[in-house]
Amino acid sequence: MTSKSLEKMGVPYYIAVEPQEYDNYAQVIDPAKILTLPFSNHGFGSTPARNWCWEHSIQNGHTHHWMLDDNINGFVRLNRNERVPVASGTIFKAAEDFVERYDNVAQAGFEYRFFAGGNRRKKPPFRLNNRIFSCMLIRNDIPYRWRMKYNEDAVLSLDCLEGGWCTVMFHCFLQNKAATQTVKGGNSAEFYDKEGTLPKSQMLVDEYPSRVKLVWRYERWHHEIDYSGFEKNMLKKKAGLVIPKGVNNYGMKLMEIE
Repeated sequence: MTSKSLEKMGVPYYIAVEPQEYDNYAQVIDPAKILTLPFSNHGFGSTPARNWCWEHSIQNGHTHHWMLDDNINGFVRLNRNERVPVASGTIFKAAEDFVERYDNVAQAGFEYRFFAGGNRRKKPPFRLNNRIFSCMLIRNDIPYRWRMKYNEDAVLSLDCLEGGWCTVMFHCFLQNKAATQTVKGGNSAEFYDKEGTLPKSQMLVDEYPSRVKLVWRYERWHHEIDYSGFEKNMLKKKAGLVIPKGVNNYGMKLMEIE
């Protein structure tokens, strides 16, 4: 889903795949966009692949990288509580420019589409110091890496916040992420199909017992994280930063598409 969405929007990207799956992907995706991982079927979730991609970004001289799950069916802009699909990667550039204003943003990302807009209450353009899931802009030089077999995204966010860094979750830009375990693939066969969601939630509780608890919702186990207490992690503007006055829509226009 994510590959198709980025292709439609004209956004350049790489897709990291395990060696045994390369031929299948190469039939439908430009091989120049495919990165072949040096391992497969290790049973430790996506953590090794995520760290390999992080190192790939560093080796190519980048200060940040985007890390996207593979089941995101498009992106939208939230404006006046309406969720409007976007036709280009402009929202990624706007998010990058915002993050670049500050010295201490470890992660940023887009809120899930189903948590914003429609008949839900109003939301601010962004929220500080919360979880960053599924579509993440990560600063390469932070002193953390992906770890744990499950919920590695929640662990990374908590590691950053506990370390005094800030995270920025954008509400003005949203990702249309498929709900957990509704799309087969990835880690489904390795453990989710057999174990369900309890082990991954319990592992997070064990790692951060003062901040995480188990809850039963939507006919399965979830983790609930308490992010209160991170208000002290304040954004620090870069020296000499001058923010232009007025609204910059980055050339985005509201259009009716037949």
